[in-house]
Amino acid sequence: MKQWYETLFENYGQKYDQEVFVQGTLGECDFLENEINFNKSIRILDVGCGTGRHSIELSKRGYQVTGIDLSETLLERAREKAKILDLKIDFLHHDARDLPFENQFDLAIMMCEGGFPLMETDEMNYEILRNVAKSIREDGKFIFTTLNGLFPLYHSIEAFCGAGKLEGSATYRNNNFDLMTFRDHNITEIEDDNGKMISLDCNERYYVPSEITWLLKSLGFQAIEFFGAKLGAFSRNDQLTTGDFEMLVIASKAK
Repeated sequence: MKQWYETLFENYGQKYDQEVFVQGTLGECDFLENEINFNKSIRILDVGCGTGRHSIELSKRGYQVTGIDLSETLLERAREKAKILDLKIDFLHHDARDLPFENQFDLAIMMCEGGFPLMETDEMNYEILRNVAKSIREDGKFIFTTLNGLFPLYHSIEAFCGAGKLEGSATYRNNNFDLMTFRDHNITEIEDDNGKMISLDCNERYYVPSEITWLLKSLGFQAIEFFGAKLGAFSRNDQLTTGDFEMLVIASKAK
């Protein structure tokens, strides 16, 4: 039986590229470049690359990027876009819980959740982090965004998701945040690339910084920092607050 996140991305590549939450690519890549000191010699792994927006933008800027995703449909869209731009990017079909890489990358990125924390159990989410950790070198860096568990303690997830909605974009309703599991259960509705309306019972895991810190330290990361993740405007000046829907995590294996 397919999980909701597998069904969601079966035929959603073009519509996905129009969603409001994917419109910050340029600014986010500006931040990533700065974090790696504009070093074009490094190898970058884009986990849960989707339609390749970060991989493609970084490749345009001269970086060597490998993108992986669970959805072959999104990968096909990514390959099409890269081909139009004459970019040579490896877009590979892999499950982030079982990656074949070991000490191959200098930087791993996982933007807009990128699989984590969509998995149905905490153990599966941990496997994503573990596989990313083994994929990067001993002096490697891991930059990702994830859902901020502090946010739903003070704000309505449903109201937040509805506030920036554009016509024709995904909708989220019947949100129910479980304080025991820190999972938000909701009905997600999208119109796929064929114009078909799809309704899915979804649930996503929200994390607090102390949990992420413990998980990453168990995987060998030494320096772990948290910031508020502002769409298209990541900054080390944005201290994480209860008003941030997503958190930006920057982790390094070296101190």
